[in-house]
Amino acid sequence: MAALLLTGPTVEPWTVAELKAFLRVEHEADDAVIASLLAAARGQVEALTRRALLLQSWRLSYESWPRDGRIRPRLGPLRALTAARVIGAAGGAQAIDVGRFVVDVAGGVIIAPADALPQPGRGIALDVELGFGASPSDVPELLRHAVRTLAAHWYDNRGLVAVGSSVAMLPGSVAAMLASFRVPAL
Repeated sequence: MAALLLTGPTVEPWTVAELKAFLRVEHEADDAVIASLLAAARGQVEALTRRALLLQSWRLSYESWPRDGRIRPRLGPLRALTAARVIGAAGGAQAIDVGRFVVDVAGGVIIAPADALPQPGRGIALDVELGFGASPSDVPELLRHAVRTLAAHWYDNRGLVAVGSSVAMLPGSVAAMLASFRVPAL
């Protein structure tokens, strides 16, 4: 499975003002740095847990339909299937009505009636919505705190380059926060 981000989140789990208050920063000189650290920390938390924190659109590509008819995206949480296409041998895309699929949001599975779907020549493309929700309040508090803690760690240790130091590594507290949310890669 290949995954391509189509539309990222429109907000971050924390505002710059909220993160500045957490960091006890009272000036505006570092606002751009704080904003970029916030986005990077969210991205790192998403990469490590394989979960989109806020509502995002992704295109998932597969070579063929699964034999059991169950598509299990390695990303989550699954919210909706918005488009489905079969790519023919010549490269043309044939749209498939998403109503032919069953989306099990709780199980994170898209059920495809493989016997009733056109067979791909080059592959399958599914557009899905992932994320806990559109608002920061929809994100589990532990994951929000992990983003804030990681961004603060990076802010406090920016510019430090130390061989063998934990500065470049994920802080243990953040790793512990993420442990229960990780989706195993198969």
